[in-house]
Amino acid sequence: MIRVLLADDEAMIRAGVRAILGAGEDIEVVAEAGDGREAVALAQAHRPDVALLDIRMPGLDGLAAGEEIVRTLPGTAVAMLTTFSEDAYVARALSGGATGFLLKSGDPHELIAGVRAVAGGAAFLSPKVARHVIDGYGAQRMGRNADARARTAALTPREREVLGLVGEGLSNPEIAARLHLVEGTVKAYVSAVLDRLGVKNRVQAAIVAYEAGLVRL
Repeated sequence: MIRVLLADDEAMIRAGVRAILGAGEDIEVVAEAGDGREAVALAQAHRPDVALLDIRMPGLDGLAAGEEIVRTLPGTAVAMLTTFSEDAYVARALSGGATGFLLKSGDPHELIAGVRAVAGGAAFLSPKVARHVIDGYGAQRMGRNADARARTAALTPREREVLGLVGEGLSNPEIAARLHLVEGTVKAYVSAVLDRLGVKNRVQAAIVAYEAGLVRL
């Protein structure tokens, strides 16, 4: 089972998200919090696989709570759950160690897929969030896209294929199944891609994949 901590200051939102996640037979909400400080305390007490955090909460917001959970609980993946997709929120969440960014207004199946992806060590950006981030580059977008295409051109066809699947939020086992490879081979491909692109993690690699046009949004 994927054990989830759910944090949102609105009880009705928590109830709705809990019901959606309950449709996934492999997901269990083990704790709920109404603010960031409570989320950190419950995460430390329950050590969930995923902390699903609203951004705007009283006291300690979800961004700060996520940073603290990443710092103190390396075994817990952090995903942000919000109605907001402003660039500043996305950038801070990802730089703080979050590996998922999901919209409350998104498809319920997308929410479940996102939780499964981050629990499996993959990155997951809601397609709407990814598009917003890319569009938000404004005048810099064409240059960044050209740079991403140039960087990915140095990859082998198989490495570009793996990068595209990382951009879709697939975990290593899912990529292995999709490409009919053993998981160890996929892990080696992912490591090589991160190294050749000069990025630190799968989230940054996913953004390069979006910018290079390797992911259909």
